[in-house]
Amino acid sequence: MPDAPARLLKCWGDEAVVYDSGSGDTHYLKPLTLALYQTCRELPGHTADEICAALAERLGVSDTPQFRELTEDVLHHLRQVGLLETT
Repeated sequence: MPDAPARLLKCWGDEAVVYDSGSGDTHYLKPLTLALYQTCRELPGHTADEICAALAERLGVSDTPQFRELTEDVLHHLRQVGLLETT
């Protein structure tokens, strides 16, 4: 299995940009997206439910159905643009 392309992350407060050397794309990550990206990188192989719970705890918010729906939408987007592996 080939190595994953390098991704360079530059943070400014609770926002960031990620440069994906494999695609040449640069992605802006707003606060929720950055927190989710970081959570996924810290918890590889975890389920979407586990990631949602960890993200809610990280952000100090309630793990509501609406929060889970939003988190799953952002997770899908991160996978779609290639910043996270599809499981």
